Amino acid sequence: MSTLEKKQLKEYLERPYNIILKAIHDEAGQYYAARVLEFDGCIATGETKEEAYAAVSEVLEGFIEDMLEDGDPIPEPIGDDQFSGNLRIRMPKSLHRNLSQAAKLEGVSLNQYLIHKLSK
Repeated sequence: MSTLEKKQLKEYLERPYNIILKAIHDEAGQYYAARVLEFDGCIATGETKEEAYAAVSEVLEGFIEDMLEDGDPIPEPIGDDQFSGNLRIRMPKSLHRNLSQAAKLEGVSLNQYLIHKLSK
């Protein structure tokens, strides 16, 4: 790995990628799994949250290193600034009618009604 690639690797590793930790209970026992949301297949496990986090950080470093060497594009971290809060969906007219009627019965706007239902 060249000096430039090492510098780029360090810069990428400082970015706020989203690491998701999850407790797992299965036939193998109890452990933690960690994955990096922006990188498909960037997964590791550990007996504790800290071990899983450290392990997935090492895997992430390997992913980025390989991508730099191969000249592949490296994903940007997913942050809140990438979401506008707007969502446009299409639905059957009958569903639209039913939802609008339900919102009217509740005395709220269709938007408020949908947000309430989706947040449950």
